[in-house]
Formats: sequence, C-alpha cells, structure tokens
Amino acid sequence: MRAFRKIWSLISTLVVIVIVFLAIALVGVRLVGLTPYTVLSGSMEPTYHVGSLIYVKDVDPSEIRVGDPITFVVNEDLLVATHRVVNVEEVTSTEQPIVDEAGEPMLDADGNQMYQEVPLDEPAYYFYTKGDANDAEDGAPVYYKNLVGAPVFTIPYLGYLSSWLQTRKGMIMGISIALVLLILTFLPDMLRAVDDGDAKKKKKKRRKGRSKKRRKGTRPAEGARKCPAEERNAE
Repeated sequence: MRAFRKIWSLISTLVVIVIVFLAIALVGVRLVGLTPYTVLSGSMEPTYHVGSLIYVKDVDPSEIRVGDPITFVVNEDLLVATHRVVNVEEVTSTEQPIVDEAGEPMLDADGNQMYQEVPLDEPAYYFYTKGDANDAEDGAPVYYKNLVGAPVFTIPYLGYLSSWLQTRKGMIMGISIALVLLILTFLPDMLRAVDDGDAKKKKKKRRKGRSKKRRKGTRPAEGARKCPAEERNAE
C-alpha cells in the first residue's frame, strides 16, 4: 500500500506540473505581455513549424529591422500571419493638393494638379515581408498600424492543443479532463484522511473497551464483604 501511494504521489505531482505548465503556456503568458498564436501554414518553415505555438510581444514599429520576423494582420477578416521583413520603408511626409484661397485646386502650366509635401506628425512605416519557405515576397507591404508584434519564442506542437481547446468540443473535454485529473491528484489525500478517521474511531473504541474491562475487574465480589448491620444480625 505504501509503495502504491508513493507511485501515485509521483504521478499526481507530474500531473499537477503538466496542468500548471499548460495553464501558463496557454493563458498565463498574457499577464506578461505575450500573446500566443498557432502556426497554421508552412510558409515560415523551418523557423516555425506547422502546429507550433509562437509567443508574440508588442513592439514599436521603429524598432523593426530587416531580417526580423513580424506578426501582422493580413486583411479585414483579422487573419494573422508571421513573415520575415525583407525591406522597411519609412515615410515622414505626405503630398497634399495645393488649393487657392477659394478652395479650388491649383494647376501647373501643363494643367496638372499641383501638390506640396507636408510633414507627418509621426513617421509611417511599410514593411515588405516574405515567408522563409516562399519563393516570392508578399504581394503588398504591411502598414505599421497592422503590426501585431514580434515573435519571441516558439513551442513545437503545442499549437495543435491550443487550436483544439478553442473549439466547443475541445473546451468541454479539456475542462472535464482537468477536473478529473485534479480529483485523481487529491484522491490519495482524501483516502488517507478517511483512513486516519477510521483508525481514530477504532482506537477510541478499543480504549473504551479497555476501560470497561478495568471497571469490571476492580468491582468487589458479591457477598465478599457484609455491611456492619448484617454482621450484627448474624451474631
């Protein structure tokens, strides 16, 4: 029984470690500014394998350099991708049409609209990207406001579990499995508490039985001693 408890204690400890690790890896990292994303395609092989979980942190667009992998929003459907930067374009000014006092556009000698350069309040950035496994660059540059962040590290295969847990079936099964594992983890302690309670009850009963036997053994035998009145009557 003791060997079984030791083995079960080891197993339960490992289960707790796994549960804590998954809780931190899938949810807890958000508390330190990291957002996990699942790699769904092989465009960044072998840097990021399909099914891996990458952890992305916020980064200032001005800190992005050529060669850095970045995570960004691709389209209006909020599809997210991670590719490597191959070129960075910094824009510090923009062209605006020149108008006269009446608000009419001013034209040059050839009749073309005239423009003037106006400095921006803050620089704008365009990132040209390419997947490590792709032959060509992406079709359009990434506007800096679509930048999600930069990957910090990755954990292989954990993305499969993360994607499954985000489905309704996976969420229900994941919660159920976690509850069962937690119950099984603390089951030996619960059984030990029950055994200790039963042992205390048995010990208490044995003590009561011994005390009763002692009282019976010390009681005077009937007729062994007469009271003084009986002795006088006998005379």
